[in-house]
Amino acid sequence: MLAIVAPGQGAQKPGFLTPWLDALPTAQPRLAWWSALVGVDLVHLGSQADAEEIKDTARTQALLVAAALLAAEQLPLYDVAVVAGHSVGELSAAVLAGVLTPEAALTLAGVRGREMAAACAREATGMAAVLGGDPDEVLAAIEAYGLYPANRNGAGQIVAAGAVEALEKFAAERPGKARVIKLAVAGAFHTPYMASAEQALAAIASGATPGEPNKILLSNMDGSAVNHGRELLQRLVRQVTAPVRWDLCMRGLADLGVTAVIELPPAGTLAGLLKRELKGIEIVTLNTPDDLAAARDLIARHGMPPSHEPTLSFRVVVANDAGTFSPAADLAEGDLVSKGQVIGEVITRQGAVEVTAHGEGVLTEWLAHRDDPVAPGQPVARLNAPTPSPTAPPRLEKPFHDR
Repeated sequence: MLAIVAPGQGAQKPGFLTPWLDALPTAQPRLAWWSALVGVDLVHLGSQADAEEIKDTARTQALLVAAALLAAEQLPLYDVAVVAGHSVGELSAAVLAGVLTPEAALTLAGVRGREMAAACAREATGMAAVLGGDPDEVLAAIEAYGLYPANRNGAGQIVAAGAVEALEKFAAERPGKARVIKLAVAGAFHTPYMASAEQALAAIASGATPGEPNKILLSNMDGSAVNHGRELLQRLVRQVTAPVRWDLCMRGLADLGVTAVIELPPAGTLAGLLKRELKGIEIVTLNTPDDLAAARDLIARHGMPPSHEPTLSFRVVVANDAGTFSPAADLAEGDLVSKGQVIGEVITRQGAVEVTAHGEGVLTEWLAHRDDPVAPGQPVARLNAPTPSPTAPPRLEKPFHDR
């Protein structure tokens, strides 16, 4: 089974679209058309702009979506079964899955970038990568300093985000043996600091008409497959302030049995994470037209007929309010959870709110632990759906959010 993934902001490099403009006669007019939609010169940004210019959030997000789609148009996508994208890359994935048109995705990317840049200008915020250390200790330290875990990228990498002053203190007193590396970004993406951008994007997205996915599309919010276009659109909006759980997307790829991955340009960042987490899979980083032959060969060898029906056999249970999580004392990993069973509580200022499972399954992993801060919609537990009996007709289990 083959997946295509699209990178997010930070993966761009000066001149990375030049080989595509030189090799493809259709590249320049395609980018010129998309430039008219988003109000920025994508040809200039992808070929002549320097590193400082392409760091501009208001411009870069549309550039990344355009680059991914430009390359994807050169691939035979029918036999690609799974797609996913990191942060703004999820808009590219939505196009590959048939949920959005390229024009709709670029329009949303343009609004998203401009509004997130505007939100960054309101307060001095930033992000820092935390490498290594015990994950629980790192998350506890992030909360203690009033910061947010904006990205959880796997391979011992968590991205902290929040006020610049708090980030500086956090870096000076790094938790455990973790390394803290300041990221060259404009602000605290995927945190409540982006609330105004989420509201603005929601106003535009409400006018879009999404299609239904014709491929398995893994969501940044929890790594589960999204089966309805309208739900994906809502998730894309919510993603602006919600953490990016790329670690769970990679786990979803593993659960599906993905054997090969193509990363769209500018490729390399996600490939590095995938190599560390998914041992033994083949990966092609599609950075120039010279890489197209290898990408097409990978599809021919690992592709399979697509299905809009997700084949993942797990569910996630999510928090239904903001507060701190308290798991049920009598539940442990490996226990069978029944439909409607209380698996824990979210302790809010108004009191305790029960968290229940909407379907049965085996408690495979706690995703939140006692006293962990949780936000509405944040996954707190992972359930593997029970295996159908041999005499029962086969059934496809679709992962969904439990509240």
